[in-house]
Amino acid sequence: MFMRKLCRSSGRSLQPAPARRHFVGGVASLLAIFALSIPLAAQQADPSASSQTAAPSAPAQPAPQSQAAPEQSAQQTKRILGIIPNFRAVSSDTTLPPQSVKDKFLDATHDSFDYSSFFIPAALAGYSMARDTYPEFHQGGAGYARYFWHAAVDQTSENYMVEFIVPVITHEDTRYYTLGHGSFLHRTGYALSRAVVTRSDSGREVFNISEVVGAGAASGISSCYYPSRERSFSNTASEWGLDVGIDAASFVFREFWPDINRSVFRGKQSQ
Repeated sequence: MFMRKLCRSSGRSLQPAPARRHFVGGVASLLAIFALSIPLAAQQADPSASSQTAAPSAPAQPAPQSQAAPEQSAQQTKRILGIIPNFRAVSSDTTLPPQSVKDKFLDATHDSFDYSSFFIPAALAGYSMARDTYPEFHQGGAGYARYFWHAAVDQTSENYMVEFIVPVITHEDTRYYTLGHGSFLHRTGYALSRAVVTRSDSGREVFNISEVVGAGAASGISSCYYPSRERSFSNTASEWGLDVGIDAASFVFREFWPDINRSVFRGKQSQ
């Protein structure tokens, strides 16, 4: 959610072009890190194949190797880098029961009120105030408080719309199911597609109404409590599109995080 909120804060600026360039540069850097990390992960993901070709005369080896395969599969962790919430990411080849209404409510609540959720609005408030994004908020302690509560409400309203209210109505599963196999491009395409495709509570693939409609509803709601000059259809539509795009990028991050954790951090990030 951090990237989404940072993009929203930048997108509302009086000078959107520089902010968007900074954002695009940040995303490009992030993708570059992924690109450098994935080959390392791929090299560690294929040792079983090389060992099988190196020892064809040992027929007793395939059974132990097949037992070791699940241990080698990269697993999602509850947090990324020990800080960023990753509660809704599901490890590959994992079968879970359908989400209940309570599960969806708790997921949205965890993402909204986790200890890290207070740092994000605090950082965004300082960033926006330093750039004087909303002159109507003024400066000083009172100005910072205005920036903070706006960022906090943005974050909370979108979490509940995308992860709880809309998916309860549409009976959609809000979790991200890791593909975990295939080429880099195939997995990237799968992750990006999750912004518009998700699972229903019955396990079928359906259009992701929760993400698309929920993000749009949250963008519309946010226009009600920002300065009047921000209340335009173009601003709302821009935020809507950016929110969906940033969530798609976050799905790519979640898809490859287990591989990065295993290859770069040697699995030190606890599950």
